[in-house]
Amino acid sequence: MTERRKPRSYADEFKQQLVQLYHNGKRKCDICREYDIATSLLDKWLEQSATSGSFHEKDNRSTEQQELIELRKRNKQLEMENDILKPSSADFGAKVNVIKANAHKYSVSAMCKVLNISRSSYYYEAKQKPKENHLAAEIREIFRQSRNNYGTRKIKVELHKKGFTVSRRRIGRIMKQEGLVSAYTVAQYKPHIDKYNESKVENIVNREFSDQSQYNVVVSDLTYVRVGNSWNYICVLVDLFNREIIGYSAGRNKDAALVSKAFSRVNVNLNKIQIFHTDRGNEFKNRTLDETLEAFHIRRSLSMKGCPYDNAVAEATFKIIKTEFVKGQQYETLEQLQYELSDYVNWFNNHRIHSSLGYMTPREYRLTNLKKVV
Repeated sequence: MTERRKPRSYADEFKQQLVQLYHNGKRKCDICREYDIATSLLDKWLEQSATSGSFHEKDNRSTEQQELIELRKRNKQLEMENDILKPSSADFGAKVNVIKANAHKYSVSAMCKVLNISRSSYYYEAKQKPKENHLAAEIREIFRQSRNNYGTRKIKVELHKKGFTVSRRRIGRIMKQEGLVSAYTVAQYKPHIDKYNESKVENIVNREFSDQSQYNVVVSDLTYVRVGNSWNYICVLVDLFNREIIGYSAGRNKDAALVSKAFSRVNVNLNKIQIFHTDRGNEFKNRTLDETLEAFHIRRSLSMKGCPYDNAVAEATFKIIKTEFVKGQQYETLEQLQYELSDYVNWFNNHRIHSSLGYMTPREYRLTNLKKVV
């Protein structure tokens, strides 16, 4: 069974050191990058240092916050008594089911005490019955962590990592019982009439999407997103090596400036990229973009006119993005879209498993395979 990663903890001396660095004139962004911490975390430490001088949560609570915590504890106790005391006169089996049904909300010890049964008796009885409730809880959690996107195939892989051997049919039955419906629907292709880039550049990638080395081929595409009452657009750059999104952008116009902005977010030296492959959309035909590619010696490759299969990885990536990120979401401002896109890309690269990568995340695949090369 895979060990869960423990949350990072920081000593008070470390927190004080970073606060002092900031007061000495060092920029927040530099501190966060060099020490690999979130900006929000540094802001929190700065606020704690300025108000109470302590980095402990209990020392920074206001009177109202402390009262609210006490109220919540009392409410939780009342809820537990309301949920548990009603069946307290039931038989032993019914009591075990009540404890199992409420284990995600209350401690087993507290419920055993209220229902007047010993913990050892509860655990013995619970182990003798099928572990359906526990399995359902695991499936619910995996589904939630996938942002309601994983189907039976990927949930089966994640369960296997946790030590469960479960058939897809059983997973599907539990998902149906729990009302867990994946965001994915039957794939549909809707033709879209647009201007084409009539450049004579050839398709040098030639649908060779697999077994590419890192940064050898980067593919790209754009898609539309509803923001308020108008359409905005997003662009991503995908490395064929591990399907990782290495650059992305969002803006009001479907143009080459959006593509250039995506390149500006790439965190590696652009000289490492060998080939840039796209379809023949007019947004990829621009003098500034051509100059950027030429400056970093990046070769150009274009799909055949009207053939989405020549850029299949980018098309598939956007199918995922439209289903997992765009579908059912409402974005009121471009700033909100940009923030949410950044958060989704982080999840896509570091947490979402991909069937084409042997059910690893892009980050896991990169670390595993580059280690083998070294």
